[in-house]
Amino acid sequence: MIKVLIVDDSHTTMEYLKHLLDSDDGIMIVGIAQNGKQAIELSKKKQPDVILMDINMPKMNGFEATRIIMENNPVPIIIMSSIHDIKDTAIVFRAMEAGAVTLLNKPWGMDHPDYKRDSEDLLQNIKLMSEVKVIKRSRSIRESAKMPETRPPVARPVVKPVAKQIAKSGRISVIAIGASAGGPLVLQEILLKIPKNFPVPILIVQHISSGFIDGLIKWLGQTTECTIQLAAHGEIFLPGHVYFAPDDYHMGVNNSSQIILSKAEPENSSRPAISFLFRSMAKVYGAEASGVLLTGMGKDGADELKLMRDKGAVTIAQDKKSSLVHGMAGEAIKLDAVMYELSPESIADKLISIVQ
Repeated sequence: MIKVLIVDDSHTTMEYLKHLLDSDDGIMIVGIAQNGKQAIELSKKKQPDVILMDINMPKMNGFEATRIIMENNPVPIIIMSSIHDIKDTAIVFRAMEAGAVTLLNKPWGMDHPDYKRDSEDLLQNIKLMSEVKVIKRSRSIRESAKMPETRPPVARPVVKPVAKQIAKSGRISVIAIGASAGGPLVLQEILLKIPKNFPVPILIVQHISSGFIDGLIKWLGQTTECTIQLAAHGEIFLPGHVYFAPDDYHMGVNNSSQIILSKAEPENSSRPAISFLFRSMAKVYGAEASGVLLTGMGKDGADELKLMRDKGAVTIAQDKKSSLVHGMAGEAIKLDAVMYELSPESIADKLISIVQ
């Protein structure tokens, strides 16, 4: 039985969540809080397996509550916020930085066309995140990044690379990255180490609830030195720039170094899909590309990372130890699609080394 604490000051939202969670025999609501202070108290008292945390609340907001809980009594926290709460965008991603495990839209009413999909998504995330092992968070990634390293990161090949499968130094023209649950913080950690003058473009597909991609880009732009933007159809991608696939569009590339956006059918239940991006990279760039698959549930991008490797690309997956969910990366490793299995910090170092 998964014990859940609901934190929200909206009576309507609380009633909806109670109805939904009570419908699942594997979930038990152990408490309801209407602000961050109550959340901290109930978290200590009830010892929930998962917390559903609103952001904009009286007395104490969701970011402050998340920060205090993760510093003292860490619990997997799912941030729930409304798309229309634009003012909350920065606070939402600060909560992620403080240790929240994932971000979801607040649920729509039962008469909304997306009710069934969103309800299933929430229940799936509660069950998945209840298994995540969280640790105490005493400082932000940015603060940690300023601390001196006690030892240099070491790249650990998963398998012995074949010579023809490694692009020669200087041949890498573009990097493609795919991420899902847990991705925002990992992307921040990687991009923190990427210099302004990075010689190749980076294209990223991040699975994230609809309406939050602009906030993610803004947050990353404020916390890293990279030039980060939303991809546009037909845009020529430039060295040193990072491009994110927009909501509900697949992203690929063509032979003219242009970004291609597509409304083709979802792949692996996703649009944008990592598979679409990686397949495009394999077809257009072959050995001149690098593919990186990060934390996330499912198998999106795994088969296509194997295709990239078969075409001679440098392929990388996040290691299990540092992954919130070792789903996509784990599937790619099983397929022998991965040349290097690395921590986020070491992924950044590897990317810098292969483009020099």
